[in-house]
Amino acid sequence: MRWDIYETHLDEAAFRWSQWEKALDAPDFTLEEVAELEEPVAAHVDGLVLGGGPVATRLLVPALSGEHEHIVAAALALLLAETTDGPAAVLAALSSAEPPALAALQRALELSPAACIPAALPSLLKEDAVPVRLALVLDTLGAQGLATAPLCTPFLTHPEPGVAAAALRAASRARLPLEPAVLQRSLDSSEPALREAALVAGLMEGHRGAWAACQTLASARAPGDRLPLLLLGMSGEERDTKRLLELLSDTKRQPDVLWALGFSGRVAAADACVELMRHPPVAALAGEAFSAITGLGLTEQYAVARDEEDTAHPPIEEEDLDADLTSKPEDALPLPQPQAVSEWWSEARKRMDAKQRYLSGQPFTVQALLEALLTSPMRRRHALALELALRSRGAVQVPTRAFMPQQLAALKAARAAPAASWSRPFAEALRG
Repeated sequence: MRWDIYETHLDEAAFRWSQWEKALDAPDFTLEEVAELEEPVAAHVDGLVLGGGPVATRLLVPALSGEHEHIVAAALALLLAETTDGPAAVLAALSSAEPPALAALQRALELSPAACIPAALPSLLKEDAVPVRLALVLDTLGAQGLATAPLCTPFLTHPEPGVAAAALRAASRARLPLEPAVLQRSLDSSEPALREAALVAGLMEGHRGAWAACQTLASARAPGDRLPLLLLGMSGEERDTKRLLELLSDTKRQPDVLWALGFSGRVAAADACVELMRHPPVAALAGEAFSAITGLGLTEQYAVARDEEDTAHPPIEEEDLDADLTSKPEDALPLPQPQAVSEWWSEARKRMDAKQRYLSGQPFTVQALLEALLTSPMRRRHALALELALRSRGAVQVPTRAFMPQQLAALKAARAAPAASWSRPFAEALRG
């Protein structure tokens, strides 16, 4: 056997997958472009599968204890193996892996076809199991549509917040009924991850208390309030947009509030974005939100080249020494040219109704939402898919972090589904 060829397949699958994974949150990639990145991932994984048992034994199983990208690539190939030995090896790795490796194994399990998931995976749901492993199994079952009430219910009140949150996510994806008292207990939790899971699960089920909790959290400046702010924005209601606009005075919250305003679709939100394009710390985020509402592409005369950006550093006494300097998806956002955008907006605004909600410059409709899931930047699609799921009470779910065949199949099913029952804003019937 040409082991150098299979080693290259493993290295390339790992590298290509890492590129693809990063692109899922990129502001400068679309679904079509990400599909092109996915093709070599599939090709190299297929090459590993064709190597059969010898490649699995010599390369893939040892790789399960390697670096994150190699674990994902090896696990994908093992799960797609034609014999049961491959999935069994992944299951064995799950039983002994440490948290960093568990995250990689979970990603491979989420990306694999449901038919390839080891049948014995639920057997790892033991009360005395390591919490992170319990959460992994529950999240995997939820992502694969394999969650059931007997599997999830015992863990909805688990003392470890991460486990309870995973159980809620799995139950929500499977549209399992949830006890109001269980939901409320999670909504009242001090753990942001558990609160977030409860918010989505509660709104998916039409639980009025979840919407009340969302409004309270958005106004309370609580840690981890990015999701409540986003939900407030995508409600599309004028009063919720006004509440978000009032929160813009808090400079520390501006990034998250601008993210939410971009989904509000309101003219008033676009007005605020034009003003904040003149403030360098949030100019790119303001431009992104403005573009999402109005449809103006920030290119050519409406953008400033990155190499023209003012790179002068602030005085040492004004520097934020606790700032996170790692690269973020928003670092790739275009920088708006405030004056040019303002001049364009002064004319375009006349053609827009302040009482209407817009998406990329068009009146917001379910059809526009589905189209946006095909054409919007990748980083925005996750929120768009969440709104679609909330509007349909979970009947229409597009897995925006899955491989393209699964995403496209879900979008096709969404287009074929009757939209009349989910054309109304998700929060419309939840107000007290």
